[in-house]
Amino acid sequence: MRDIERLFNEYSESHMNPTNKMIHNLAVPAIYFSVIGLVWSIPVPGFIEQYGINFAHILAIPVLYYYFLLSGPIGAAMTLLTIACFLIIEQVAQSTVPVWQVSVGVFVIMWILQFIGHAIEGKRPSFFTDLRFLLIGPAWVWGCWLKRLNISY
Repeated sequence: MRDIERLFNEYSESHMNPTNKMIHNLAVPAIYFSVIGLVWSIPVPGFIEQYGINFAHILAIPVLYYYFLLSGPIGAAMTLLTIACFLIIEQVAQSTVPVWQVSVGVFVIMWILQFIGHAIEGKRPSFFTDLRFLLIGPAWVWGCWLKRLNISY
């Protein structure tokens, strides 16, 4: 069994309840967005800033590399999610509310929803047993969508 399949199967064990799955389909990508926004908000030194990049751009490289190691289609899907997050964050950055404040708000609300989902499920979140599942969650959501579209990962 491929590593991606094993990880998805293990992650799925604590995500069987339809309500919990629905919550995760909303909350997990939103948490991914909020983490990118928080990292985006870390001030960068001038020698980095002059190139129009920040720490979120830099961190995205090894994260996306990990996803591509797991699966090409998952890596491509996570690249699309990451680009969408960057585009939304750029819009937020043009507003009067700082990106970090929006990100903290989204982060807190979505984690509350996640724990409600797990209370409904009656199982602890997967990342309590393996921190890799913090990265697997967003890929698992994409994996569910890819499966519905008959795209193998």
